[in-house]
Amino acid sequence: MTQDKIIIRGLTQNNLKNISLEIPKGKIVVFTGVSGSGKSSIVFDTIAAESQRQMNETYTAFMRGRLPKYEKPRVERIENLSPSVIVDQSRLGGNARSTVGTISDMYAALRLLYSRIGEPYVGTASYFSFNDPNGMCPACSGIGKVMTVDVEGRIDPEKTWNEGMADLPAFHVGNWYWKQYAEAGIFPLDKKWKDFTETERNRLLYGADTPDGKRLHKKVDGVSHYLHRMLINRDTSQLKEASVKRLMYLVEEKPCPVCRGRRLNVKSLACKVAGYSIDEMCAMEFTELVRVLGTITDPRAKTIVDALTASLTRMIDIGLPYLSMDRESSTLSGGEAQRLKLVRYMGSALTGMTYIFDEPSTGMHPRDVYRMTGLLRSLRDKGNTVLVVEHDRDVISIADEVIDVGPLAGKNGGEILFQGSYEALLLSGTRTGEAMKHTVPLKEDLRTPKGFLPVRNACVHNLKNVSVDIPLDVLTVVTGVAGSGKSSLIRDVFAKQYDDRVVLVDQSPVTATGRSTPATFLGFFDEIRRVMAAENGVDASLFSFNSKGGCPVCGGRGSIVTELVFMDPVTTVCESCEGKRYSKEALACRYRGKNIVEILEMSAEDAYAFFKDNKKLRKALGAMLEVGLPYLSLGQPLSTLSGGERQRVKLAKYLDKKGNIYVLDEPTTGLHASDVEKVMELLDGLVDRGNTVIVIEHNLDVMKRADWLIDVGPDGGTAGGEVVFAGTPKEMAERAHTITAEYLRRSL
Repeated sequence: MTQDKIIIRGLTQNNLKNISLEIPKGKIVVFTGVSGSGKSSIVFDTIAAESQRQMNETYTAFMRGRLPKYEKPRVERIENLSPSVIVDQSRLGGNARSTVGTISDMYAALRLLYSRIGEPYVGTASYFSFNDPNGMCPACSGIGKVMTVDVEGRIDPEKTWNEGMADLPAFHVGNWYWKQYAEAGIFPLDKKWKDFTETERNRLLYGADTPDGKRLHKKVDGVSHYLHRMLINRDTSQLKEASVKRLMYLVEEKPCPVCRGRRLNVKSLACKVAGYSIDEMCAMEFTELVRVLGTITDPRAKTIVDALTASLTRMIDIGLPYLSMDRESSTLSGGEAQRLKLVRYMGSALTGMTYIFDEPSTGMHPRDVYRMTGLLRSLRDKGNTVLVVEHDRDVISIADEVIDVGPLAGKNGGEILFQGSYEALLLSGTRTGEAMKHTVPLKEDLRTPKGFLPVRNACVHNLKNVSVDIPLDVLTVVTGVAGSGKSSLIRDVFAKQYDDRVVLVDQSPVTATGRSTPATFLGFFDEIRRVMAAENGVDASLFSFNSKGGCPVCGGRGSIVTELVFMDPVTTVCESCEGKRYSKEALACRYRGKNIVEILEMSAEDAYAFFKDNKKLRKALGAMLEVGLPYLSLGQPLSTLSGGERQRVKLAKYLDKKGNIYVLDEPTTGLHASDVEKVMELLDGLVDRGNTVIVIEHNLDVMKRADWLIDVGPDGGTAGGEVVFAGTPKEMAERAHTITAEYLRRSL
């Protein structure tokens, strides 16, 4: 039997309908199809999961107990798998200590460089680590920031202590704490705060003559120290949790006054290489850092400099030239995080691997998609198999083979519609093939703005004193390459300036619990339970599997997971409720012939017809249809939705509001080209209803449908941060000289 194909037979994972297929190895194979058609079930839940599971079986029982567990996919036969590397879209977590430098291991190499050739000599590499006591700043423990409490914001300068100058729960006139401070006699009680001397202020705030001096009275530790203990150390023994929460707005994060945000101690910061301290190199954009490293001639550093330069060059090639090593990993977008993960494998000498990518074009400007496809090709040319789940035309077009899954989503998908070359896909007549051929023209009938909201002198992150007017009552698309400053301008400046009117709809997870569903998130599950209760003359709590109605055996989970220590976990359907989550009593109740489980299994479309007499339910379900989620079942766990689906569920929540400003961050992420059209109809509907819609987007088809474009650039990082164009799409195509304008003209 040939080993050049991954062979899959009888695959029924999730919504897949007993499919069989052969996937060529050593090629770029792109899986296409509408959102929810079953692409991820083939690539991630089957190929990736089984490859990882079988790899893990080669380790000892001791190791397996510490590795992630994968369940066996529902497949009759799967052969010729290679070890796989999965590059998904999950954001890079990490705490306040996690930076681009630490997560990519480049900072470790930089520390080594300073420990070898830095002058004056400091010590081993640990002396340049802000996570090690040898290197960290003692004041902030290497975080670079300290939490402070704005006490003076709660002190009235026009009042005396006896008049209640401190507007704080424990210090109101007559309270126990207020009396202790009054009786201590260490500051005047009838003098206004504005007239206090510096020493008197210190005594009230710190209980001493200086902020870190000796305490003057054993019962007075100072208002500032008291609040620090309550709000930062979270000592709630003297204050109710509700009061602490109410006062949390007084807590501010500020750069550490000792290291000024540089994280390291004085000795480590004094050490220089090529005239720069390690924190100065970390703050440089990658392009500048490569230039500086090129000036180092010390032969002891050659190996380190070569390795660092190679890593940095890969970062630049993949479209991240604007990043710096000190950038916190939690601030990276999903697309940036994915490219950072991708770079880690680009320098690998391994061959014969399977690399699996989840929409690698996410968050990328068309210019950078071209660079990224070059990296996919280089992985293939080294002798690897590259499997990609993707919607972007530029990525699909470079495939050696395309596998189209569909025809629709959910239970209406799960079939292989087409397998072959990109050219053959265009002639296949499938939904994907037709969408790839279709060119969207520029919008003709543009709306006219009914006014503008000004943003003046914005300087957040890389914005260079930007002033721009955002039009009202139209659809505005904000464009620009990754890192140009789009999100800084719209999310960090505009949305905060007008926060009382802005509804921000981003791609962050909708919920934290695995029990949340569209019905619970959109708030109509209560109405379904009320209808069921009224029909059957029982308590509404009987129809909640988290409450009275849950199956007593599995606790309303529907399945029982048996952990087998170092072996793969076995999930079995609960025999008592047969996976339905409800008790027999709850399942016996019906409404128009259906029980609660059958209602939750209905799609939004079917439920809309089923509840035709209920105004409240039709309104909520109508919103699901309007945002393009007719196929979603009412009880599907929200944790299983894609980024694009999550965003549309959030939108459904706000649909009936008027006079709002909607800010959407890349709403086409994870969407098939045919679904982008639906989202545009939805956004147009929002504007026609009297709302303002602002979209941060890289998709050229979305730009063509805008009334107004704002292009931020000209490039990313320090080369960005300016508004390089504002006007209609037609004006941009005709006269703008920006990177976005060039790609807009090409697409026409």
